[in-house]
Amino acid sequence: MFAVNVQTSGLSILPDRIQLEPANLGSFHIFFKLQLLLENLAGSLSIKMATELCPVYAPFFGALGCTSAIVFTCFGAAYGTAKAGVGVCSMAVLRPDLIVKNIVPIVMAGIIGIYGLVVSVLVANDLTQKLPLYTGFIQLGAGLAVGLAGLAAGFAIGIVGDAGVRGTAQQPRLYVGMILILIFAEVLGLYGLIVALLMNSRSKADC
Repeated sequence: MFAVNVQTSGLSILPDRIQLEPANLGSFHIFFKLQLLLENLAGSLSIKMATELCPVYAPFFGALGCTSAIVFTCFGAAYGTAKAGVGVCSMAVLRPDLIVKNIVPIVMAGIIGIYGLVVSVLVANDLTQKLPLYTGFIQLGAGLAVGLAGLAAGFAIGIVGDAGVRGTAQQPRLYVGMILILIFAEVLGLYGLIVALLMNSRSKADC
């Protein structure tokens, strides 16, 4: 690589002239360009890997999970409240003294919306512009878990509450049985809340 002229005198060896030839300069230039190319390639690969872990659309899934949690549970709560409320109003025509006693289905239907609100707030607090795709998927799953469970619970509470309060007006001994059925229907939404909280606790990841 180097052209070296050496003059020797006795045991001493001293370099007299070191000169880079044009061919060697060209090789060095090519090597330098190749090194820059490899560095740029490595940088682009690392950027691409980071982009795949945290794409720009990742927060969309988190926001969708947040929305699903509150929307579906409110759908279930609204249906349960409306259905049970119609039954209470029909029952009140014959037995107005039982209105307060039979308001339980409406209260239990409204609690389902709180389940969705809790999960929705927790997910919303973790939403950032640079969000891992893993976190977005977990938040979406958590929102759907509590949302759909709350929707099912709301339908069950509404149907049972409507029939229960109408029957209680004619047979008061049905009241205890109605309350037990409502409790088991309410627990369905609680199951979804527990699963959603566990999923959200495992959603932490770094880009």
